[in-house]
Order: sequence, then C-alpha cells, then structure tokens
Amino acid sequence: MKELITFLRQLSANNNREWFNAHKEQFLQLQARFHAFTEELIAEIAAFDPSVNGLTAKDCTYRIYRDVRFSDDKRPYKTHMGAFICPGGKKSGFAGYYFQVSTGGDEYPGAHMLATGDYCHSPEALRILREDIAYGEGDFEATLRQAAPGFRLDRDGALKRNPKGFPADAPYSEYLRLKAYCLCLVPDEEFVCAPHLAQRVAALFQTTKPFLDYINRGIAFAGAE
Repeated sequence: MKELITFLRQLSANNNREWFNAHKEQFLQLQARFHAFTEELIAEIAAFDPSVNGLTAKDCTYRIYRDVRFSDDKRPYKTHMGAFICPGGKKSGFAGYYFQVSTGGDEYPGAHMLATGDYCHSPEALRILREDIAYGEGDFEATLRQAAPGFRLDRDGALKRNPKGFPADAPYSEYLRLKAYCLCLVPDEEFVCAPHLAQRVAALFQTTKPFLDYINRGIAFAGAE
C-alpha cells in the first residue's frame, strides 16, 4: 500500500486533470493492485461472513472521479481509495465492512480507515434500529463490547435530544440520538503498509460481525415493511 499512499499524496498536491492524465498509467496499475487486494479481503471476510461470498472488486469499489456538480469543492479527484464489502454489493442498501487507504491523518477523508456499518440509513431503518436498541435490554451494547479495541461509534451529527417517539429518559438514549450506526477504527500507516494486510483487516472486522448483523437485521426488517 505504500506506493498507493504516495500516489494519493501526490494527487492531493496536484488535484487537476493535467497532472492526473500525465500519471494515469501509474494510477491504473495501482488501482489494479487495490482491486486484487479487495478480492483477497472479500475472500477472507467470506470465511466468517458468508453473506458477502461471490462479490467481486467491481461490486465493492468506487471511481476515483468526484461528483462536483453540486459541490463548491471543484477538485476533480478523490484522494482516497476504498472498498465497501456488504451483502449484495455497495448499492444494495445493506451495511457492510469498509476499508480505506488515504493520504494519512486523523479524520475522514484523509485518514486510513476500517469501518463497519453505514453512514446513511433510511428513516424507516433508523426507526427500527432505535426501537430495537431502546427495547432490546442491552443487546446492542453487547455487540459494541465484542468489537476489537480501537473501534468507536461514529457520533458525528448526533441529535442533542432523543428523536420523536422516545421519551427523554428512554433506555440507551446515547445510542438513540445517533444519526448513523457505524463503528470506525483509524489504523496507523505501519499497519496499512505491513504484510498480510487482508488477513489482519479481516480479523478485526470479524470482531464487528455481531454489530453488523444487528444493523442489517433492522435494515432488512424495515425493507420488508
């Protein structure tokens, strides 16, 4: 991953079409390596989570080109590369396992990242998940304790009060106020560049499978209503 990180840092400093076109062959080679890594990671995850069996890198990876139509930021290229491995692929609507290589830093999008869950849930799925948490007698919290050290809930944008339909003293209110149900871990560059990365990433993701099963159960129930 070291060469990919170096390329992404260079792209961050030269985020324009002229530079990218001059280095496109290098990008395509690095993209092919990342896709091969993604295929390996899918196989490692499928060993403990058969719901992702049969996915390909194309089902899980994204284009380098940014959609700038509705953004004030007109830089044409992303400076990270990620894979979202979930049942049915990245467009299925289910939560999954996300791995990202970037330029390095402490926050998205510059951070290298492992994440389990999703950052965008439908209103129906949010309602179901919140009901499950409020009346589940701690089973959601139990999934958090199973995750490896370093994983933290994404609390960005959390509500200041409980959502409509939940009293102020509802059980597990700190979780009801979340707008996304996602566990995140920011590894250092040594981790990302060390050998056997797919196996080590999958081992960490395996500890978050109970959490993911909980989230996807709610998403599936919301979709069946």
